[in-house]
Amino acid sequence: MTQTQKTSGVAPELYEYLLSVSLREPDILRKLREATSKRPGSQMLISPDQGQFINLLLQIMGAKKILEIGTFTGYSTLWMALALPDDGHITACDIDADSGAIAKDFWSQARLDHKITLKIAPALNTLDALIKGGNQERFDFAFIDADKRSYYEYYERCLKLMRSGGVVAIDNVLWNGRIIDPQSKDKRTQALRILNTKLRNDHRIELSMLTLGDGLTLLRKK
Repeated sequence: MTQTQKTSGVAPELYEYLLSVSLREPDILRKLREATSKRPGSQMLISPDQGQFINLLLQIMGAKKILEIGTFTGYSTLWMALALPDDGHITACDIDADSGAIAKDFWSQARLDHKITLKIAPALNTLDALIKGGNQERFDFAFIDADKRSYYEYYERCLKLMRSGGVVAIDNVLWNGRIIDPQSKDKRTQALRILNTKLRNDHRIELSMLTLGDGLTLLRKK
């Protein structure tokens, strides 16, 4: 497994043990992960243990209606779709049609494509259209894993779309350690620092930041 597809900050031997005793990655997901690892941008893929965690969380919640901001080749989407009941649905947002084509192929192979609608457009446009269409407070869960500079805008819109008790999960909040590196001053890192501080002080939510993957913040809307 590549460095970009594992939970960071864990010794390799300990991480391999963790996977050996807990990971139950279906073959279709393993094949998608391996196919994605050969493509440019494969570092954007979430780790399999993170995918399995989100899958379990959705089952615990009994979630039916999901938003995904940043789909890439559909690995995280497929983990989530596997957790949904027959009447569950994911609205997935991305701007890359080529990666989206790969995602659709694997969703079809898994026979879960009927549960997923992929919107190839800027995610803010899709979210704004959902809000204007009267979908406020109708979603159970959102997973944000796209352009870091727009994370706060994604979050604010997703919060409007979440029902009370709904959960938003935000990926890459530790940013491979760059979040605490004073030498890292690029716009993406700065945006993540601002986001993390704002979330800490946002009394509309309950939250917990986990070291899973590259850092995962879970937020529950009050």
